[in-house]
Amino acid sequence: MIWVVEGSVFDATYDHRMATATGLHGHRLVQWDDGWWEAGVPEFNGPVVFHGSLGNAHALRSRVPAWTPGAYCATDAFRCSAWYPRAHDWLLHRRYEVLPASQLVAEAGRVFDRIGASDRAFIRPDSPLKPFAGRVLSQDAVSLAALDHGFYYDDEHLPVVVAPVRSVGREWRFVVVDRQVVAGSGYLAEGRAAVAQPPDSEAWRFAAQVASSIEPPEPVYVLDVCETPEGLRLLELNPFSGADLYACDLEAVVAQIARLLARP
Repeated sequence: MIWVVEGSVFDATYDHRMATATGLHGHRLVQWDDGWWEAGVPEFNGPVVFHGSLGNAHALRSRVPAWTPGAYCATDAFRCSAWYPRAHDWLLHRRYEVLPASQLVAEAGRVFDRIGASDRAFIRPDSPLKPFAGRVLSQDAVSLAALDHGFYYDDEHLPVVVAPVRSVGREWRFVVVDRQVVAGSGYLAEGRAAVAQPPDSEAWRFAAQVASSIEPPEPVYVLDVCETPEGLRLLELNPFSGADLYACDLEAVVAQIARLLARP
């Protein structure tokens, strides 16, 4: 099995940790080279898994079908509008609306009323590629410019998600393989340092419940959990191949993906 990694987009420990994890299982580790887009992406014999930047993961999925499975980055399956309905019982945002950015700007007052927002709402792109960062805006501040139109994207009809503002505390990221949580990482409040999560933690158990209950967007993905005054909630799902794994146990991730790909 071959892992093609773009370690430069992650922290300084990533390359060593991934080399150790792949080496333990006898897998080949290859560093991604952006020059391949010009010179030609190499062919490999056997299963290939990419892990690096979201942009390259998205491009590989559509442009390099010869890599199998290649990039776990089924972009459309990770649109909020695609998976929010089936994850409703666990979602952070129980009330929300998905609509074009231009419509939100034209009807901000009515949209805020429909979702039960007071003066402010949280707005993010529907797409997991996140052409702009999610943000909180007051009703009178909603505009295309306030949503970075013309800077990161040009489509004024870009679908966006609008939801009431929620209070969020700690956050955790979990790797899901074949509906099973195989690794997790959280953050310390001070310094935002990543720390691995044990399987007996409350956040892991919650993530495992969600992962086993919902139809997965694809066989391998990441699931983010957050702390709220009402308890743990599902924050979002993201493509594995373009996700930072923070302090997740990379050996467990590599092992479980290898087991998945070895099945008949």
